[in-house]
Amino acid sequence: MKKAVISVLGADRPGIIAAVSRILFEHECNIENISQTILQSEFSGIFISAMPDTLTIEALDGYLKEGLNPLNLHVYVKHLDAPSDPDFTSENSESFVITTKGPDRKGLVASVTEIIARYGANVTNLQAVFKGGDDPNNNIMIYEVDIPNDIDQQALYSDLRAKAAELILNISIQHRNIFEAINRI
Repeated sequence: MKKAVISVLGADRPGIIAAVSRILFEHECNIENISQTILQSEFSGIFISAMPDTLTIEALDGYLKEGLNPLNLHVYVKHLDAPSDPDFTSENSESFVITTKGPDRKGLVASVTEIIARYGANVTNLQAVFKGGDDPNNNIMIYEVDIPNDIDQQALYSDLRAKAAELILNISIQHRNIFEAINRI
């Protein structure tokens, strides 16, 4: 089966996931992955769905737009393509969690992710909570990052720590397994 990536954005309200999943079910699609969140008052969802060979991306896009139009949601549908960088796979990397806390200012995410990208590491999940002000505990970013095994990890950590110091951020870099063990409820 071919696969589709479906992005849905709009004002949050009850029933959005039910509406999307009903339309997919009605057209014999099988949801394989969902990542959904509410950012302030906005719904954001990405669905990966296997679809029958007889259904085109264009037709699925039309069904979703028609069905979600009453909810005033924006929909984007595309084929799930093969990875753009076949050399980067999770088998050749290890998962780390990088946490920063500090005063809010423009460019925090850009500054940290530029360093991560320079080393060929991949941000797989990012959660940022900015409540404003200078209280370091009110501005937290958690990056889940796949770091390639064949890079100079100490140089990456050193560059991240130097940027954090420049931006007055507290930074923690932990292997995912350690992070999960420490933060287990």
